[in-house]
Amino acid sequence: MAYNFDSPPSRRNSPFLGKWTAYPRDILPMWVADADFPVAPQIQRALHQKVEHGVLGYELPSRPLYEVIATRMKNLYNWDVDPDSIVYTAGVNNGYNIAARILCSKKKGYLIQTPVYNEFQETAEKTGARQLVAPLVKKVEGSRIRYEVDFDAFERGIKKSGMFLLCHPHNPVGKIYSRAELKRMSTICIEQGVTLVSDEIHSELLLGDAKFMPLATVSREVEKHTITLISASKAFNVPGLASAFAIIPDESMRKKFQTIMTGMSVEVSTPGLTAARVAYAGKADAWLRALRRYLTGNRDFILEYVEKNLPGIRITKPDATYLIWLDCSALKLKPSP
Repeated sequence: MAYNFDSPPSRRNSPFLGKWTAYPRDILPMWVADADFPVAPQIQRALHQKVEHGVLGYELPSRPLYEVIATRMKNLYNWDVDPDSIVYTAGVNNGYNIAARILCSKKKGYLIQTPVYNEFQETAEKTGARQLVAPLVKKVEGSRIRYEVDFDAFERGIKKSGMFLLCHPHNPVGKIYSRAELKRMSTICIEQGVTLVSDEIHSELLLGDAKFMPLATVSREVEKHTITLISASKAFNVPGLASAFAIIPDESMRKKFQTIMTGMSVEVSTPGLTAARVAYAGKADAWLRALRRYLTGNRDFILEYVEKNLPGIRITKPDATYLIWLDCSALKLKPSP
């Protein structure tokens, strides 16, 4: 089946505040990871059927959905996930904010690697946890930039942390961490008694021939010390439906997570569960493969255009996500309006 990604519907006439309505028309909304492509037909049909049923009452995930998610992890990564280790939450950012409330204290903060998704930085304000930073090291090769882990800064920061918050694949630089990097970071964390929280929301938006390895699959020991956060929202473009999941193998940690989540009244939506089941069951995988090819073409076009036409701007070659990271610092531009 052919999918048309060339004619996205306009979102400028929405009565609600969104990426295309928040600012004047001459400003491009590059501030949010939100695609404009129509949702996969398979998900649209499932949502239509749900609405046509006539009732959109309260619903919560059940074991069959968790089994579907576990099966997908097995099929994609040969990762044996116990369905009982999966916990629902309204969004991935809810997940790491809950984790920060469990793992951080007055003495122990949380470590991030900048440049990074703004919500990672806002966790400090939302939870009161102290933020520690181990900036990624920028490597420049002509007009291309790539980022590497600064392990000296990482080790210094981990000693003052209760939680390491990893963005994998990385938003915004598109980096997929190598097995060696994941292993070394996780070893340092475990030695210091630090829990790893991995936001893997972009893990199915792979570009070209890139491969992805979940942090928790490095080893059984790493899995025990990791909270993995996933959602169908980015890959299948349903972020407005409020549905995400935390994979927490450690039973004690899982119970703490559920207790705090209950107190915060964090709930998923019925349409979100419907979309998640279709996505994780693989019913929209043909659409996803077509989307990846299209996004890979977009990436390659932008790389070529920037290198030929925009001297002074450096650019990453992302392995995943639909984001591109442009370094305009050499242009000495004024701050954002």
